[in-house]
Amino acid sequence: MSYLVDYVNVSTTGLETSPYKEALAGLRANEARYFKTKYNVEFITEKASESTSIIHYVDEILLSERNIIIQSKPLEVAQLDLPDILWTYVFYESGLSVNVLYHKADPKKRAVGFKLSYGMEIPLELSKFKFARMKSKLAIEIRGSFFIIKRH
Repeated sequence: MSYLVDYVNVSTTGLETSPYKEALAGLRANEARYFKTKYNVEFITEKASESTSIIHYVDEILLSERNIIIQSKPLEVAQLDLPDILWTYVFYESGLSVNVLYHKADPKKRAVGFKLSYGMEIPLELSKFKFARMKSKLAIEIRGSFFIIKRH
């Protein structure tokens, strides 16, 4: 079942089991607003249980690049296939969002991003990363970090 993310009327649909569902919904809405503004593309999510290939794709990159295994249950995924970029998202029950930016032509423009919902602790598996803070009208505050993909 697909869900069109509305960044005006933020909803926790699909994220109800997260202890940070409101903050995670704000983070997801923030992403939806970014894609609508920058690319004029709708941000549509699917239940993670219905998109296991996307979960495996993200898991494989995290494992092979940095030996990271996310311990939280994935709730939703999104994949945006833009002309030059494949952008993949996984939203986890812990309040974590992982995105893979994969530039199709330029290997130097491939990265994995981590965003933490407001109020959540840094997961143990990401404790080596430093997280920068940014204010967000939709998500209150987003803490983010990233790394460059080198092997894919």
